[in-house]
Amino acid sequence: MMDAIYLLFGQGRDLDPLQMSLRAVVVFLIALVLIRISGRRSLGQRSPFDSVVVILLGATLSRAIVGASPFVATVLASLVIVVCHRLLAWICMRSHAIERLVGGVERELFNNGAFNDDQLQAALMTSNDVRESVRQKIGSRSLDKVAAAILERNGEVSVIRKEQ
Repeated sequence: MMDAIYLLFGQGRDLDPLQMSLRAVVVFLIALVLIRISGRRSLGQRSPFDSVVVILLGATLSRAIVGASPFVATVLASLVIVVCHRLLAWICMRSHAIERLVGGVERELFNNGAFNDDQLQAALMTSNDVRESVRQKIGSRSLDKVAAAILERNGEVSVIRKEQ
């Protein structure tokens, strides 16, 4: 039985294209399961907190495909990453302070016709960055139609139109 597994999936770094391809299929299926365990937020919201999981999973699981690390150990390390993500997300739901530390805070960059220089500086953004977001979001060169521009925790700028 073990001989058949070694024949199909190889061992170590000496893998032929078929063995690497079979590993890729298995790792793909494992990654789908891990992403489902991690939850929708790891792919949906794309905050820096969630992006870390995606990057780490990709880096870790790729080692299993190419045989750079032991297969089972790599899959288990990936599972630990996903469980840590779930646990930290659960803690963030229960602690506002931890949520702010991990997820960050939104910043109001523009409000009532004026830029908030302190918030722009804290976000390392310029008024031109906000203007660009306004052009992209509402298709206007003017800020006359904008009530507020807020840098969200996921890095996007939300533009709120003035009520007519």
